[in-house]
Amino acid sequence: MGNPIGIEIAEDEGQLRNQGPMKEEEQQQQQEDENVLNFMDSLDSYLSLLDSLSCTLRQGWFELASARHSMGASRINTALLDLKSHDAATSVQVTQHSADSNVEQPRFTLCKWSSCEGENLNETKSGEDEMTKKFNSLRLRHREASPSSELHDESSPTKESPFSAAQDQVQKERLKSLAVFGTLVSPKLRAAQLSFETALEALVKIANMRSSMLLAFEKVQQDLDGNADL
Repeated sequence: MGNPIGIEIAEDEGQLRNQGPMKEEEQQQQQEDENVLNFMDSLDSYLSLLDSLSCTLRQGWFELASARHSMGASRINTALLDLKSHDAATSVQVTQHSADSNVEQPRFTLCKWSSCEGENLNETKSGEDEMTKKFNSLRLRHREASPSSELHDESSPTKESPFSAAQDQVQKERLKSLAVFGTLVSPKLRAAQLSFETALEALVKIANMRSSMLLAFEKVQQDLDGNADL
């Protein structure tokens, strides 16, 4: 009779050798499934953004038509536009974003008026919140040390925050761009301006999503080519 213990040990060693390739195949299959899901998610988001852009443009054209109807065709027409060369109020910056170790994808950023220096209003607002907290904390300590200073603090004018200053600048630029149509303009014209601004932001989002979708499709294509070579 043979040694049953030796046979069992040999079988266990064979199972351990087979588990290595099986785990690698499972990990590769999971990665391929994840790439397909990323591509499907990006495609769904891309189509949703296109639908949202279509609705926003439709709303903007309707509001512009309503403004022209209320203000008159003589006040809203292309003859009033200044066709001379001037600096763009809005621009798009393109940077290379390292989405993967070996792959770079373009990243589009919309710069409007006060944000053309590369500042993000959300980042400015978060920085403003931190500065406000620190300022309130210091003022609270000062009040505890000197209660008589409360009257002076309340009477002193509040300092304008960077975020509110940026918002004021945006509002001034909006009014400036509408000044060509007269001093008093229809609220529908202001609404149309906001709608087209939203559409422009949506276009930048679509460009970024398209870039992500193409990168995800390239990964799926590489997986398919790798499986075909096996």
